Amino acid sequence: MPCALYYPMREFIVVGHKAVTDGQFSLNDLPGSAGRMDIMCRCINSALFLSHDLRRDVVVYLVLLGEPQPPKIVKFIGQDVRYLNPDERSSGSLIKKALELTARARWRESTSGVWVRQGDLEGLLSELNSSAAKGDDNRLYYLREDGTDIRDVIKEEMPQPSTFILGDHVGMTPDEEQKIMDAGARTLNVGPVSLHADHCIIVVNNELDRNNERKGCD
Repeated sequence: MPCALYYPMREFIVVGHKAVTDGQFSLNDLPGSAGRMDIMCRCINSALFLSHDLRRDVVVYLVLLGEPQPPKIVKFIGQDVRYLNPDERSSGSLIKKALELTARARWRESTSGVWVRQGDLEGLLSELNSSAAKGDDNRLYYLREDGTDIRDVIKEEMPQPSTFILGDHVGMTPDEEQKIMDAGARTLNVGPVSLHADHCIIVVNNELDRNNERKGCD
């Protein structure tokens, strides 16, 4: 019989510094009028899609900092999301619907598995650390080129659930990096060359898949 796979929870936080924060953008111009929303859409697809299926163990947070109503967070929950297809326009449409809602301090569900609220990176990290303090053992990892090789960290038994933090095409500001480190994050790299954020997510998923398959075969 094939080895059973062990599926821990994975979370990804992606910061979109230019991504617009209302639903008035065009799905035909995600890189332009939507403030590089195409990057956010590709990260959603890379985090959640398998061949002919979705990753049910993944949650993705998009921290959107563009005009006109920043900051907002859009959350995709893999086990609940519906109406998502593997193309940028599909994920862009779900983000757009979320941003058309009036965002409040608490989460509001726009479509199945897609939620929105007001909030910034610092608040989100504090929220996740608060969950960890309640016993979830959530650990934060910041993907940066000078970080520790992810394969070395996995060998040390990477705790589950784990949360991976990524910047967009402009990277993180020094202030954001300080807040990430203050939250207790460790820095990781996923290889010897610089990759796009969505490609980094694919590599992380692949490394964890390989490690979890080995666990399932022990």
